Amino acid sequence: MLEEIAIENLGVIRSARVPVGAGLTVITGETGAGKTMVLTGLGLLMGGKADPATVRPGASSAVVEGRVRVTDRPAVAQRVDDAGGQVDDDGTVVILRTVAAEGRSRAHLGGRSVPQGVLAEIADDLVTVHGQSDQLRLRTASRQRAALDAFAGPAHAELLAQYRDAWAERSALQAEIDDIETRAGERAREAELLRLGLAEVERVAPQPGEDVELTALVARLGNVEELRVAAQLAHDAVAGDEAAEPQENAVVSVDRARRALESVAGTDPQLARLAERLAEVGYVLADVATEISGYVEDLAADPAGLESAHARLAELGTLTRSYGETVDDVLAWASDAGLRLLDLDDGGERLHASIARRDELDAELDRLGTAITASRERAAAELATAVTDELRGLAMGGASLVVDVERAEEPGPWGVDVVTFSLVAHAGAPARPLGKGASGGELSRVMLAIEVALATAAVDGTGQVLPTFVFDEVDAGVGGKAAVEVGRRLASLARRTQVVVVTHLAQVAAFADVQLVVTKSSGAGPGDGPDAAADVAAVTVTGVREVTGDERVRELARMLSGQEDSDAARRHAVELLESSVVGR
Repeated sequence: MLEEIAIENLGVIRSARVPVGAGLTVITGETGAGKTMVLTGLGLLMGGKADPATVRPGASSAVVEGRVRVTDRPAVAQRVDDAGGQVDDDGTVVILRTVAAEGRSRAHLGGRSVPQGVLAEIADDLVTVHGQSDQLRLRTASRQRAALDAFAGPAHAELLAQYRDAWAERSALQAEIDDIETRAGERAREAELLRLGLAEVERVAPQPGEDVELTALVARLGNVEELRVAAQLAHDAVAGDEAAEPQENAVVSVDRARRALESVAGTDPQLARLAERLAEVGYVLADVATEISGYVEDLAADPAGLESAHARLAELGTLTRSYGETVDDVLAWASDAGLRLLDLDDGGERLHASIARRDELDAELDRLGTAITASRERAAAELATAVTDELRGLAMGGASLVVDVERAEEPGPWGVDVVTFSLVAHAGAPARPLGKGASGGELSRVMLAIEVALATAAVDGTGQVLPTFVFDEVDAGVGGKAAVEVGRRLASLARRTQVVVVTHLAQVAAFADVQLVVTKSSGAGPGDGPDAAADVAAVTVTGVREVTGDERVRELARMLSGQEDSDAARRHAVELLESSVVGR
């Protein structure tokens, strides 16, 4: 429920605080005073598009702040928490919207900056706005179907949910079937290429790291003499013929040094430790000399082996040129290609399985569609009766609503029906679609009648919490007795949920629980001094105040005759207030 809206520098409103009470709140005032700006501010709070042109002349930005009670709306409270905002201890949350004159807009929810879209997400649970544009939307078949579905109740909503789930699955399956069928030739060609590649890999049978090992072998066999000379020189240096060149024999030199240190090791422990390290070096040198000697003995020219290695590398090269830079890459490709081939070969089986499942879903959709049609037909008769009864109370006694449910040419995610609202304007008149046979005033009353019927069904059927209903001059084109009945129906709706109405009609305003008057005067720009007033002269300033008692009588008298001090108008205003109390 809305509790309060504060507005600064929006349109003609410099600063206004709008208290919104429970039940029916009406907003009245002279034409052009700025009543619509109050609803513009509410629209901004609910995530509406920001228009820099609405910023008050001379101001850098417009600010709208609202406080909403969400204790009975856990989904909204959860969304506030998800956005990082906080719900106050009293169960309310503050929504803030700032619109800069240069065009930037910012939104805050529960003290946390959020995208504009977050406010739009929670708007459907909080507020439903009706104005002339909404009446136009009521003329469309989709909106009429949605209204009938809402009236039909929770069991009908469950059928629709099952139907939409089945429709979504069926649509996805059909897309998969179409893909398999249209790409059958392409998939066959891809499978053939994969089979050829896998056959070639299988024929060559590469082993992991084989190309690296063969490259090393080719380098070794191709340079046998250079390797032999280098190895022999290294062996001679480490452990060569001691008699021939003792000065170049590392083993002998290290051993001589070890013995020298050991001869005096008893005198100095440090030399003893160094002698031990030289002994370790000697062991290592001896091992290296043995390994080099073995390497030289094994090293032999192998022309046949070299040719075989070159041939194998060439064979592997045919694979690496096509399927990867290395043999390991080729093996990885082969693994992926095998899985892809299994998937391609399975296409026929998947196609049969998908078609079978699609046929099952078609049967399910047919069953659910038939049930939805029957549910809509029952709800259509009940809604037509409920709205027709309301229209009688709205001074359209000869009028009636006809709700037709007919088979659509093609089924859709909503079912298999086309819903049409038609209005019989008076007894004996033909039923004509709302889009063709209803005037603006008639549409206003039909809209109100439908909302009352929907709200009654929702509360009586499920006890659900309804959103705040906002009506922007929904009584346009209505007067006299019909205006009184409009006010009575709005008051009836307000017993079930919060209702806010912008109206020019005293007959409607008399039924309000809270009446707010928008007034205007002239002055300088916001916060400007006397010098600035000369630049922004005669800027309209709008304020909002609640009227009670005699002030409310004066406002109703003004609305009735334009003369708030007229005794006759004041008597009529008092009579309206008294009759509205009795009429509830």
